[in-house]
Amino acid sequence: MVDRIVARVENDIILLSDVRELEEYQQLLDGKSEAESAIVDRLIDQWIVRSEAQLSRFPEPKDEEIDREVARVVKSFSSPAEYEARKKQSGLSDAEVRKIVATQLFLSNYLDSRFRPSAQIDEKAIEDFYKNAVVPRAKARGQEAPTLDASRDIIQDALVQSDITAQADRWLKETRDRLHVQKYSEAGAK
Repeated sequence: MVDRIVARVENDIILLSDVRELEEYQQLLDGKSEAESAIVDRLIDQWIVRSEAQLSRFPEPKDEEIDREVARVVKSFSSPAEYEARKKQSGLSDAEVRKIVATQLFLSNYLDSRFRPSAQIDEKAIEDFYKNAVVPRAKARGQEAPTLDASRDIIQDALVQSDITAQADRWLKETRDRLHVQKYSEAGAK
């Protein structure tokens, strides 16, 4: 198959092969993938993050970090055999999985370093999350809820991560609005 341009961001391009690779990775992880247009949007967002991270000379993840993250991906499956079967079904090689994991790790590490310092979580937010999410979830499972003190660190981490995601989403939207982005359909330019 001949590759084609699916989007242009500033003076860079996103190729159909980039879309297919991310689609295959999503198939590996979730057994399904997003629509092509959503994947193109995700790749545009990745371009924005990568460009800023490289401009700020943010360090690439070390091999040990990548190895740990690949191992975490493998462990997310019920068995190594299931992982291997899904990887084969997705059409990805070990090298391609490692490359995608390294990219995802680089981008998420950058976003974390950029937005974590400004994430503010107060005690009331932790208590509300405990009362509205942890306790009802435990009751629905017929279990005793852990104490607030036992849950505090996990809840705080979840709320910080949620705040980082919200900040990153706002930043990406604002940045995207300032960039020249052009998407192409199969029939030609939109």
